[in-house]
Amino acid sequence: MQRFKDKCAFITGGTNGMGFATAQQFINENGKVIITGRSAETVNKAVEQLGQNAFGIVSNAGNMQDIFRLQEQVKEHTENIDVLFVNAGYGKFASVENADEAHFDELFNMLVKGTFFTVQQMLPLMRNGSAIILNTSFVTEVGTANFSVYSAAKSAVQSFIKTFAADLTRKGIRVNGISPGHIKTNIFNNTGLNAEQIDGAMQNIVPAIPLKRLGKPSEIASAVLFLASEEASYIHGTELTVDAGISVIR
Repeated sequence: MQRFKDKCAFITGGTNGMGFATAQQFINENGKVIITGRSAETVNKAVEQLGQNAFGIVSNAGNMQDIFRLQEQVKEHTENIDVLFVNAGYGKFASVENADEAHFDELFNMLVKGTFFTVQQMLPLMRNGSAIILNTSFVTEVGTANFSVYSAAKSAVQSFIKTFAADLTRKGIRVNGISPGHIKTNIFNNTGLNAEQIDGAMQNIVPAIPLKRLGKPSEIASAVLFLASEEASYIHGTELTVDAGISVIR
């Protein structure tokens, strides 16, 4: 397929997991990709793996100074962005009793402020017919212990889908969201859990998934690229849930 021939995608958090898989598929369909990551090491490694149609920028989605530099950095590689996938982020989890202000600010700065201002900074590079996809989560639909702050932040991102769509219709820019379920990524890497604890958490999670398995990053990538493509040209202001039914069957 060549759905994205001569197109350029900007993917935040593109060095691993869902972002990396989306970059791979976009390039496989003849597109060019610019990814971000928080360290030069991970960005350079991902760009090397993705090949000559990939470019990288070291940028932290929770750092406003980094975000306000993005537009000029992107312009070094392209004049226009056709697809924006705002994907950067990770989870940190704590009970209501144990969550502190630093925990709250870290997640809201990265997921809420980071999403809002990344879109704002990329808009001047986006033309009529381009597409924005925001990464939300199934946790906005269920109540989960220790997820209060993370769920609230993702719910704010979910609300941006409709409000951004209302704002950007006049520009001819479609805005949609992707709501992943439990996907095999590194979401637990920043939680402070060791490998054994993470494995234990996974063993508890999988039986609760209706399809009894974790999703693959490539399955999210396929959904993101559908929303970005002409096949979805009449889809606007919508969230596509890819969670094996966990948000409705439990």
